[in-house]
Amino acid sequence: MSGKTPVFLLTGFLGSGKTTLLNRALKDPALANTAVVVNELGEIGLDNVTLAQATDNVVLLDAGCLCCANTGALHETLADLDGRRARGEIPPFARVIIETSGAADPAPLLNVLLGHPLVTAAYAFEATVCAVDAQHFLASRAEYPELDKQAAIAERLYVTKRDLADPQPVLSFLKELNPEAEVLDSPAALFSTFGREKKYKVSPLQGPIRSREHFSGIRAYAFRPPPPVTWAGWSAWSRLVKTAFGAKLIRVKGLLRMEDSGEVAFVQGVQGVFHAPQRFADWPDADRANRLVCISRDIPEEDLAATLPALNAPAGTQAVYSLEELKERT
Repeated sequence: MSGKTPVFLLTGFLGSGKTTLLNRALKDPALANTAVVVNELGEIGLDNVTLAQATDNVVLLDAGCLCCANTGALHETLADLDGRRARGEIPPFARVIIETSGAADPAPLLNVLLGHPLVTAAYAFEATVCAVDAQHFLASRAEYPELDKQAAIAERLYVTKRDLADPQPVLSFLKELNPEAEVLDSPAALFSTFGREKKYKVSPLQGPIRSREHFSGIRAYAFRPPPPVTWAGWSAWSRLVKTAFGAKLIRVKGLLRMEDSGEVAFVQGVQGVFHAPQRFADWPDADRANRLVCISRDIPEEDLAATLPALNAPAGTQAVYSLEELKERT
């Protein structure tokens, strides 16, 4: 992790105010030396940040930032930026913000940021940021279910257009949809690198299971798996849920103490793809207990709960479980 450039994923539906939010953030001196990657340069209206000069597809901004058009695969764009920085062809940058198109599913991009070797060699994923429109979000959810997914997958949320509509109904909904996320008021804070305790935050909810259910079918479950959890168990569980649920399991985050090594692992998965865990010698926060948060669409609570015994597979084994087998045990 040391020495890697933090990268942020900015999502939010069409018209949610991502451009205005990004403009405001880039004006803050704390975000000087930021590289912004967008799908097409014309897609983002950096109206309030004066363009200084252009070098190929990289525009230098007078805010001390870069704006780069993503002309190919995201991992190639990021690797190119890192190489050009190393060669001195572009100014150095301290962070990267990737702005998605309004209708985009952020999950595939998140998998690239978490798991592609061309990205993880130079960059460290920091957070997904979602802009949520106070004026239209609640009324648009039924027609556009991707709104819920964008907000549910995020670590940080920002409610836009507060001057046009009362933000409280949206804030209340977001607290139910994604109790894990931080709702922040400062645009610059959304793209700041926080300490380890916040970065590796996993649900503080008490009790074995808590859930939230929504009209879109998205539900957030928080589990406290009993010890002993093992590396073999994590392998067995991730294989099991990938087979049983696939992309319906939108997001997984957890902190688990592995009894066979004594390490604490921060585990992550997105739509059935699981990434290399980050390992710590001890807990990164004050809550010294296993916890696992699963954000899913149309997965019954009892089905996810039935998978938890797979985490207790004996160390050193290659255990394989089926959902039906584990449900029969309960």
